[in-house]
Amino acid sequence: MASIFEATAGKLIGPTTGGTVTQATNKTTGVTINAASGQITMNGAALGAGAEATFAVTNSEVAATDVVVAVHGSAGTAGSYLVQANTMAAGSFNLTVSNVTSGSLSEAIVINFVALKGASS
Repeated sequence: MASIFEATAGKLIGPTTGGTVTQATNKTTGVTINAASGQITMNGAALGAGAEATFAVTNSEVAATDVVVAVHGSAGTAGSYLVQANTMAAGSFNLTVSNVTSGSLSEAIVINFVALKGASS
């Protein structure tokens, strides 16, 4: 695969495999998705005003030195959530979703993510 930094005529190069998974039970239930990129549909449980929910993502494609970029991709109220990947480890990472509104939201938002390969040397 070409470097993520190589681009030609408006084409970005990145992972060519992806996956999807839907979170069961509640917003802190962990998920498993073994792909370098993909979409995670969160559970539609309530997330209170100003509250955060963190859940584990088990992913065999991810190393502790990688960088995961995650965003609120679709569904739900645009601009109402912040999404952050954190706690990187070999085979897993966490996602924290924050409700930045002044009201409780019960939406099954879709998170888009991509794992960018990193190194420590």
